[in-house]
Amino acid sequence: MKNINLGRGVVIAVLAVTGAVWTGRVAAQSPQPGPDVLPALLEEVRGLRAAMEQMASAGPRIQLFTSRLQLQETRISNMVRRLDTVRDNLANAQKDYARTQGQQQQFEAALAEHRNSNTPEAREELKQAEFMIGEMKREAVMAKSTLERMTAEEAQLMQDINVEQARWTDINGRLDELERALAKR
Repeated sequence: MKNINLGRGVVIAVLAVTGAVWTGRVAAQSPQPGPDVLPALLEEVRGLRAAMEQMASAGPRIQLFTSRLQLQETRISNMVRRLDTVRDNLANAQKDYARTQGQQQQFEAALAEHRNSNTPEAREELKQAEFMIGEMKREAVMAKSTLERMTAEEAQLMQDINVEQARWTDINGRLDELERALAKR
């Protein structure tokens, strides 16, 4: 038994010496990185990490800008349709105002014509003309009010559209900047 234990001890000792020699050779054969390589590798890893983080954040930013751009386009489109409706109403208001003024002038001319006449029919026509002039004046005031309101609404819509178009241009510019930044990579 002593021989077996002694034989095992010898085998273990031989293996330990062989392993130490082999490890020493492997360590001597593998080149040790120079002192300049490690900082350069660390700098490269940091640069790659920053580029990956920037690329990862670019996707959501592009989606956000694209969504905002589409929202602005929708707003502008809705405002332009509303502006078209206001302009149609404005044209109708201008026609109504012109019509009421024309009718008022006609009744005033008829009134002037019948003022000098003393016949009962002329006096009746004079009363009707005076009544119609009053009605036309009221209609003209309402038509003018509508015309002024439509003109103000048109001006406000034009201003709002210009503001929304400026926002659209700003968002589109940001998308272009992001696209150029990503193209450089």
